[in-house]
Amino acid sequence: MSTRFSTTIRFALLASSALLLPQAAFAQDAADGGAPAQDKAAADPATGTSAASEIVVSGFRASLNKALDIKRNSVSSVDAIVAEDIAKFPDQNLAESLQRIPGISIQRDAGEGRAITVRGLGAQFTRVRVNGLETVATSSDGASSNRDRAFDFNVFASELFSSLVVHKTAEASLDEGSLGAVVDLNTGNPLAGEAGLHGVASVVGSYNDLSKDLGPRLAGLVSWRNDAGTFGASFSAAYSNTDTFELGNNTVRWAQAKFRKVDGVSCATSNATCDPVSLAFHPRIPRYGLVEHRRDRLGLTGSLQFSPTDATRISIDGLYSKFKEDREERWGEVLLRSNEKNIDVVDPVIDSDNNLISATLNNAYVRTEHYLRKSSTEFYQLGGTWDQDLTDTLRFTAVGGFSKSNADIPVETTMVFDDRDANGYHYDYSDMKSPLLTFGTSVTDPSVFQLAEIRDRPSNVTNRFKTGQLRAEWDATDHITLKAGGVWRRFNFDAVGFTRDTAVCGSSGPDKVLGTLTCSSTVYGFPVTSEFSQLFTLGKAGQPSGNTNQWLIPNLATTTEYTGLYSRTPAVDAGNTRSVQETTSGGYFQADVKGHIGRMDFAANAGVRYAHTDQSSTGILSGTEVTVTRSYDDWLPSANLALYPRHDIIVRAAAAKVITRPTLGNLTPGGSVDGFNYKISYGNPFLDPYRATNYDLGVEWYFMPEAVLSVAAFLKDVKSFPISDTYSAPFSSTGLTRDALPPSSPAYINFDPNQVYTISANVNGKGATLKGVELALQLPFKFLDSPILSNFGVLANATFISSDADYSVSGPAVTPGGPLVKSDRNATLFGVSKQAYNATLFYDDGKFSARAMVSYRSRYIDSNSGTGNVFEGYGATTNLDASVRYKITDSLEVSVEGNNLLDTYRYRYTDFDANRNYENNHFGRTILFGARLKV
Repeated sequence: MSTRFSTTIRFALLASSALLLPQAAFAQDAADGGAPAQDKAAADPATGTSAASEIVVSGFRASLNKALDIKRNSVSSVDAIVAEDIAKFPDQNLAESLQRIPGISIQRDAGEGRAITVRGLGAQFTRVRVNGLETVATSSDGASSNRDRAFDFNVFASELFSSLVVHKTAEASLDEGSLGAVVDLNTGNPLAGEAGLHGVASVVGSYNDLSKDLGPRLAGLVSWRNDAGTFGASFSAAYSNTDTFELGNNTVRWAQAKFRKVDGVSCATSNATCDPVSLAFHPRIPRYGLVEHRRDRLGLTGSLQFSPTDATRISIDGLYSKFKEDREERWGEVLLRSNEKNIDVVDPVIDSDNNLISATLNNAYVRTEHYLRKSSTEFYQLGGTWDQDLTDTLRFTAVGGFSKSNADIPVETTMVFDDRDANGYHYDYSDMKSPLLTFGTSVTDPSVFQLAEIRDRPSNVTNRFKTGQLRAEWDATDHITLKAGGVWRRFNFDAVGFTRDTAVCGSSGPDKVLGTLTCSSTVYGFPVTSEFSQLFTLGKAGQPSGNTNQWLIPNLATTTEYTGLYSRTPAVDAGNTRSVQETTSGGYFQADVKGHIGRMDFAANAGVRYAHTDQSSTGILSGTEVTVTRSYDDWLPSANLALYPRHDIIVRAAAAKVITRPTLGNLTPGGSVDGFNYKISYGNPFLDPYRATNYDLGVEWYFMPEAVLSVAAFLKDVKSFPISDTYSAPFSSTGLTRDALPPSSPAYINFDPNQVYTISANVNGKGATLKGVELALQLPFKFLDSPILSNFGVLANATFISSDADYSVSGPAVTPGGPLVKSDRNATLFGVSKQAYNATLFYDDGKFSARAMVSYRSRYIDSNSGTGNVFEGYGATTNLDASVRYKITDSLEVSVEGNNLLDTYRYRYTDFDANRNYENNHFGRTILFGARLKV
């Protein structure tokens, strides 16, 4: 791999400062009994010391203390991650930082955190605000881009942010739309910094031991504040470039099907030799391969703040990010999918889970693929805030702004070589995670292949947010504050998709597809030459000895030029062309109260939020664009209570009605047709939102300075929960024509109107429940009588979740070639892991610091599966990260960090009970080393 880092040394000088922490909820004389420790004049909550003997805490411990202040001073349930200094966020990835918060797990893409799950609810149930404005930023994963409400944290560099704040319980004054959490990302506050000009720059090299790539990670900040503290400005930038590998195997699910012969016996009619093999599940496309991720990330932030008097503050904040990725895949496979009727099976072995676990195949459909997707996500946001104190007791805040996330895929190309009559192919999935795949015929000889299919599927997903809010607060008495506000938001989701797919010859016929290029009607493609091909060698993919590790793949440059792929007029992909506009208007009223119950202090808030939603959904139905409009209203009461039975104990309770609006892809009329898997999916613009009532109860014990032990229980009673309803029917019954199928799909090439399809549509379900417990500990070892051991500390949390939901599923066929059997199945909610653990052991003496972080997430189901499998999801994972920092001077620090040090494989399964291999890939270890200079 290249060593771009050696030739790309750039400093981006920027600006930022630490988040201005919220003030204490109330102050009370110590004689009153159980006053909160943070409000006592005698002691500070972060240090436990009096002002006269203040101890300055710096480094990683300082960031923990700031986060602890945010948590302790809030009435609702809040957790935070705070930068210990400007441009010094404690983790390389925002999602990986968030997993240290109790109740949060992450999903990784290309080895780095991408999306989060909060208390068992996936990314679509979490609302994200950047500098107070709700937004969506999307990137691409797998073979498609994010077409949901989920926020992709990998779009942004962590150096751009000063804090992450996670609101786990609702307040009337907090934006609605979350069953899981509201996450605030904050980029800085220049007026909170010191007067004068300040700057910081960091240079880091990022090395991946699987791809052998060394890339740069650069960041810089500059900030200025005048001596009077009335004007401040900041600017920051971050840039990184990486090249990582994803190596492993894939099956594209398992399926049942009738083969041509089994051990020489014809399967044209039912018999004792063929039927067990027909009813067993076999891998649809067993394959090994490489997925390469070449990523380029640039981020910029800017902030202007003006405070002419103590009563007025005006802020203008901007954020820009550009995230580019080239995803390149090389595969060697056999296409059992849809071709079983032409394949002869020899020596089949069926295991106790009804899997055709190993077999030799003759007349097999050998295929190699070369795939390239070029994607780019460009995000920008501009917002303004005006805070004004009208009197000592009355104030308002006006907030407005807009954001746009443009996720563009101009190129998504696949070129395919086929050898459709190969003999002697053997697979063995006795080790489900590391199968043995061997080709009986040469896959390095161009003459055995034909260039058979060409595909290109450009697409775009654009999300836009516009927001206007007005919030007012009135201190009615010393103990009661009344809050009210109004909000208007407009969210636009627009997705377009196109296809240039085609089968080169075969049923498409000569001269019908590729202009001047012709091919014989007796072949299915163009003869492959050395000019069209290149040799691929599989690296360390976890394969056993004896596996086939070399094969020819198409050369993208020569095959796309020869076939004129990019000059073909793209056709509209109806299933991926749709839009949704949501306009939300409403307001809230909330009362914040503080006082005493006997000698026990309390703080509470209660209120109601009203939201009116106007929805307009557009999709393509039977070739015609259709728009459906609807509106609905929600009243969302909420209450939070914090009791202080002692100065070091807080008991929290909360209850709220909450909503999450339906998944975007499920809201539009029309649908998509999958001619590879014989599936048809329809949208439903009349889906109800996910509506739930949340209950929370927790206890926090601040048993020593900088320490906390907490436990929290939560219950989410989901009243409405959209589910997928499926049934089987012939293609002819749908009213669709052959033109609705992708031209390169088996269903189009071998078109059969009587082919049975699995047809699914989302409907309003019966609801679900989710309950769980969070445990958390933050403990510095200051109590140890040792100058070394006292600098150690630990962060640890564990989450245990139980959930229950009813789904409609299509299970295995019970007769050879028969329909899938529909049934109802009770299971956990999608995305819910029953257990998750995170632990960090740290050392910090102010000059030298080190951390080791381990995270565990148990297996979980992710979605309904297909082809007779019941649910699919991901296996359990354990990840280990570590970092070491040394401060040479007060201005210069050097660091070494390691991510994914265990080189954890990501195992994805299809069918919850049988645990069949969907994919098993690893990404390698990443080592980062560099220096940071502050001036």
